[in-house]
Amino acid sequence: MLIKKLIILFFTLNSSILAAQEHHNAVLPEPLMVIPFILLLLMIATGPLFYKHFWEHNYPKIAIILGLITTLYYLLILRDSGSILHTMAEYLSFIALLSSLFVASGGILIRVDAKSTPWVNIGFFIFGAVISNIIGTTGASMLLIRPFIKVNQNRIKPFHIVFFIFIVSNIGGALTPIGDPPLFLGFLRGVPFFWVVQNVWFIWIPTVILLLIIFYFIDKSDLKKTELHKPENNDAVYSGKIEFKGSKNLIYLAVIVISVFIDPAVISWVPSLYPLPFGIREIIMFSVVALSYKTADENILRANEFDFEPIKEVAFLFVGIFATMIPALQLIAHEARILSDQLNAGVFYWATGFLSAFLDNAPTYLNFLSAAMGKYALDVNLQDNVRQFVIEDEVYLQAISVAAVFFGAMTYIGNGPNFMVKSISERSGINMPGFFQYFIKYAVTILLPVFVVVWLIFFFGKG
Repeated sequence: MLIKKLIILFFTLNSSILAAQEHHNAVLPEPLMVIPFILLLLMIATGPLFYKHFWEHNYPKIAIILGLITTLYYLLILRDSGSILHTMAEYLSFIALLSSLFVASGGILIRVDAKSTPWVNIGFFIFGAVISNIIGTTGASMLLIRPFIKVNQNRIKPFHIVFFIFIVSNIGGALTPIGDPPLFLGFLRGVPFFWVVQNVWFIWIPTVILLLIIFYFIDKSDLKKTELHKPENNDAVYSGKIEFKGSKNLIYLAVIVISVFIDPAVISWVPSLYPLPFGIREIIMFSVVALSYKTADENILRANEFDFEPIKEVAFLFVGIFATMIPALQLIAHEARILSDQLNAGVFYWATGFLSAFLDNAPTYLNFLSAAMGKYALDVNLQDNVRQFVIEDEVYLQAISVAAVFFGAMTYIGNGPNFMVKSISERSGINMPGFFQYFIKYAVTILLPVFVVVWLIFFFGKG
């Protein structure tokens, strides 16, 4: 989100179509207005490395100030309040989803009494990838990250968490509209619910398997080194049992997932609260935050070392990200419409992917979907047109859907749960890589070659 995923449009208000039309007709911002966005990204990347104390104490102020610069520009210079209100609605939807899943999963305790081995960790990843399509990448990440860390506590390394982000927090959720926000946005616009799994599973499976193979060899090597230097750990006895507490919170998770569909665009009788920047869905989710925390077992919260710092960090940083990225998204949408005739499946794949790594993947998905439909003189705001497009040429939608979800793993800001997993891991004492180290050492070195293979096999020379 950035970036991705930001997740976000998991919830688009009934006013989303009107807002999209307002964006289409709005006066374009000056290119210089992307500077606050770039500055915020640079500070997110460099703050924890070079001025950690200042950043930890002032990041909320920095995010809000930079966001206000963009907001005031739109309100006072462009006289465009519609873009601000639409972004506010997206942000509230985003934070409602993340906070409700964060608190509800915090009241669930999972203990796995097993030795940390590559196969045990692969089991975590496979299970997480599957349930990401049922409770979303955020839900799966928040549910599994703590037990995953505890299983590996005697030899936890940054690469364990990085692969968790790759597979569970991002790529896993590529099969259903519930899995990741851009796919849900496509569903709201008219893409059939089961279209994704029918047209992406044969891309999803080999991608996940390839990453699991890479992880296996890295983790196997690390396990050998650990056993060599800490032979006393080899004598530990494990029962293999899985302990699960806080089952009532599964009801809260189910309520959250069901509430995703409580939208006027999905169910006609659901009332819109427009012009309020939130809907009934967001009210339900924020209610779950309060109820699940109030009724949680204190022993479970203590065992999970639960506190609100990770969601607080995400809330402040992304309020700045959402606001400052408005000009970038509008300029990209404008260029995508102009260049739509020159774009093939490969270009859609790389353009959607790259921008989804550094911008919110939901509007990025929508912008390139609009550009692809423009090749057939179809309108993304009309559900009948979207359904016609799905039948017309599926390769463009495949490329856009896969890239929007997969590339969210390229940066911490590519998807909402990435930052939360990073924050929880750091609070558990894990020395997580910084923004640039994550991007260069892991994303570029491991993920990018995998994505190149996906492109060569499925999208090269098509469209």
